[in-house]
Amino acid sequence: MDNPVEKNTGLNFIQHIIEEDMKSGRTVGSIHTRFPPEPNGYLHIGHAKSICLNFGLAEQYQGLCNLRFDDTNPSKEETEYVDSIMEDIRWLGFDWQDRLFFASNYFEDLYRFAVVLIKKGKAYVCDLSSEEIRSYRGTLTEPGKLSPYRERSIEENLDLFAKMRSGVFEDGSKTLRAKIDMNSPNVNMRDPVIYRILRSHHHRTGDTWCIYPMYDYAHPLSDALEKITHSICTLEFEDHRPLYDWFIEQTEVPWKPRQIEFARLNITKTYLSKRILRALVEEGWVEGWDDPRMPTLSGLRRRGYTPEAIKTFCDRIGVAKSNSTVEKEMLEHCIREDLNAHALRVMAVLRPLKIVITNYPENQVEWLETENNPEDPTAGTRKIPFSREVYIEETDFMEEPPKKFFRLSPGNEVRLKSAYIIRCDEVIKDPLTGKITELHCSYDPSSKSNQDTSGKKVKGTLHWVSAPHAIRGEVRLYQDLLLDAPVGTDQEDEEAKKSFSIQEMIRPDSREILKECYLEPSLSEAVPGAKYQFLRQGYFCLDSKNTAKEIPIYHQIVTLKDTWLKLEKSGKSNL
Repeated sequence: MDNPVEKNTGLNFIQHIIEEDMKSGRTVGSIHTRFPPEPNGYLHIGHAKSICLNFGLAEQYQGLCNLRFDDTNPSKEETEYVDSIMEDIRWLGFDWQDRLFFASNYFEDLYRFAVVLIKKGKAYVCDLSSEEIRSYRGTLTEPGKLSPYRERSIEENLDLFAKMRSGVFEDGSKTLRAKIDMNSPNVNMRDPVIYRILRSHHHRTGDTWCIYPMYDYAHPLSDALEKITHSICTLEFEDHRPLYDWFIEQTEVPWKPRQIEFARLNITKTYLSKRILRALVEEGWVEGWDDPRMPTLSGLRRRGYTPEAIKTFCDRIGVAKSNSTVEKEMLEHCIREDLNAHALRVMAVLRPLKIVITNYPENQVEWLETENNPEDPTAGTRKIPFSREVYIEETDFMEEPPKKFFRLSPGNEVRLKSAYIIRCDEVIKDPLTGKITELHCSYDPSSKSNQDTSGKKVKGTLHWVSAPHAIRGEVRLYQDLLLDAPVGTDQEDEEAKKSFSIQEMIRPDSREILKECYLEPSLSEAVPGAKYQFLRQGYFCLDSKNTAKEIPIYHQIVTLKDTWLKLEKSGKSNL
C-alpha cells in the first residue's frame, strides 16, 4: 500500500495538516477522529459534510473514527434522536464498529476533573442567576465584572459543589464556573459556566444526576479521554479553542487533541439550523423530521436521495477555511447525475387527459417493447400494453396552440412513445363547463415504433399510459419549503429566529399533491424506496412508508432540468 504521507498533491488544508503532523512525529501511530453530534434533533445535509470528512479522513489514513454523542443537555435529548443519527450514518455507508461513545460515559470523570479545578483554585460556585451571569459577562468592547462569589474558599467551593450534586439546591440557583479572566478579549474565557443544576431525566443515566456539565467543558475533555488526535470542528468553534485548551491543560488530562476548524456547509434556499428545523416539526408545519421537504438526511432519504449522490456532493464542494454558500442546484445536480445513470425509465401521467383511438380494435391489446434506461446498456427492455384508450398529459394538448407547439392539437399528429403516430380528430367537452373531457384520435397502423413504414416525420413524442392497465397513484411535487433562507452560524441563525415568523415565511405551494395519476403497470412490482425517471417529468421515489397503502405515493426527487450545470458552464457557480 502506498504511504499516504508521500502523496501531497490535491489535498485540502486539513489533509496537509495531518500529513505534516505525521511527518513531524506530532501524531504517533494512526490518526483518530470522531463525529460528535448532540442528540437533540435529526441530522441534516450539513452534518453529512462533517460525517464524510471525519470518517473519510480515518479511512484515508488507515485510522479510526468514533461516534460520540455529546449528550450533556437532557432537557432536549431523546433516544429517538440517537437512533436516527446512527441510522443516517450507516445509510451514508460509514461504520464506527465498536467505538460508540457518549459524553455521559464520562460524567464521573468530568465531575472529578471539576473537583481538580476547584482544588487548584481554578473554579468556584456562583450564586448569580443566568441573566446576571450574562450581564456580568460584558461585551466585545466592554470587559466583564467579577462575580461577588468569585473569591469563595476552596473548602467552601468543594462543599457547595458536593451539595449541588447531592440535590440540596434548586435548579438554576447555583453554577460552577471556571475562574479564568473576566477581562479577556475572548468572551468565552470570561469565567464560563462548567456545571448547572438541572433536574431532568437523562435518556441514558436516568435520574442519577441533577447537575450536568456544559458542552464547552465536556466536549474537549471527552475528546481527550478518547485520545482523539485531530478534533475537526466547524468555524464557529474557533473562538472556543483557547477555552478547550485551557480545560485540558488545567485538568492535566494526559492527551491533547489538535483542533482544526473548517467552514460549515451553507446552501442557498435552505435552513440548516436545528432550532428552526425543530420549530418546523414541533409547530406542525411539516409531517415530521423525515418530511421530504426537510433538509434532514432522513427527509432526503425518504424523498429518494441516494448516499452516493450526497457523498459526491460533499466531495465536490471540498473543505474550506472560510464560510461560503453553495447553490442548492449543485446538490440537485449530484442526485440527477446519479439517477440518470441508474434509474429505470417508466411512463406516468400526472394530470390525465383521456384519448380514445377510434380506429383501434376495441378488445385488442398489444405489448410493445421499450428501453429501461438508454444510459445503461445492461438495463434491457420491458413490455408495455397499448390499447384503444390511453391517457396523456393535459398540458400535451392545446385546442388553439401557439407557434412551435409540437405536441397534440386538432388535426395535428404526434408519436406516442414506443407506439404509434396518432392524429387528433375531435375534442369532446363537458356541455355545462366547457372543460375538455377526452380526445378522439386515429392512429396510423403503419407507424409502429421500430417498424415504421409510414414515411411520416412528426416533431412531437408524448408519454402515455394504457387506460385499462394503468395503476392509480398519488404523486407529490415539491418546491422550496420556505420563501427565503438566511445562512450563517448557529448563533446568527438563533438571532434570526427571534424575529423569524414561520407562518410568514412558509411557502404555501411547497407541496402539491396529485391524487389522480396513472402509472404504467410495471410499477405494480415497485418496492418502497424504488427510484424511477418518469419520462419527461423528472425523478420520483416510491414512499418508504408506503408498504400498507393501497394507492402508491411517489415523491418527486428532482426535475429533469439541470440549472446548476448551466451555472457551471457559464462560470457563475460559486465552485
